[in-house]
Amino acid sequence: MAGQRREHGPGDAGPETARAWVALVAAARRTVSDGLVVGTSGNVSVRVGDLVLVTPSGVPYDRLTPDDLTGVDLDGRQVLGTLVPTSELPMHLAVYRATDARAVVHTHALCATAVSTLVGELPAIHYMSAALGGPVRVAPYAAYGTEELAGNMLRALDGRSGCLLRNHGAITYGATLDQAYDRTAQLEWMCRLWLTASSVPGRTPTLLTPAQLTEAADRLGDYGQHS
Repeated sequence: MAGQRREHGPGDAGPETARAWVALVAAARRTVSDGLVVGTSGNVSVRVGDLVLVTPSGVPYDRLTPDDLTGVDLDGRQVLGTLVPTSELPMHLAVYRATDARAVVHTHALCATAVSTLVGELPAIHYMSAALGGPVRVAPYAAYGTEELAGNMLRALDGRSGCLLRNHGAITYGATLDQAYDRTAQLEWMCRLWLTASSVPGRTPTLLTPAQLTEAADRLGDYGQHS
């Protein structure tokens, strides 16, 4: 039965899982220090095999310890820990079931949330849109923690690695926790950029064309160091 809890402690986790939990807690704390989250208004998860480690519901990140390790299987059954997993578990699990994601970051970041109330898609204000697969869509509103919201999110994520959630926030995923976090930070920055440019009286921001975004995507695929 989905959601059934089994009270296994951190001692039941292997070293890889323990290391993943430490990295997850560090990323969760970073969302607060970087201003992407206020209080407990966000959540982070990491996939280790068929296990999904998630931040627990309503617990300030600075209070999390190795003993608070919280994990579920892909059906949502709790297999590690005694704390209740995040209420947004349906969204996280939906991403893992539908993609090759290894980490998911969800925040209620200010600018991303503001943009989600204004448009159906974040305009192509910067070439970093290509890093998320193209123009970032806004998923229709649904109550938090629901399967409806998870379904809306998946449709907005089609062909993308991030989306906005109407009147709610943003969600991104990646092959690593660092990548998922970087995508969240980039998305918030692009939202802030568009809001700033759009606020100049009498001026309309120039936007990139689909061809320009395709070119950027090709160039980004070869960006960085290569072994």
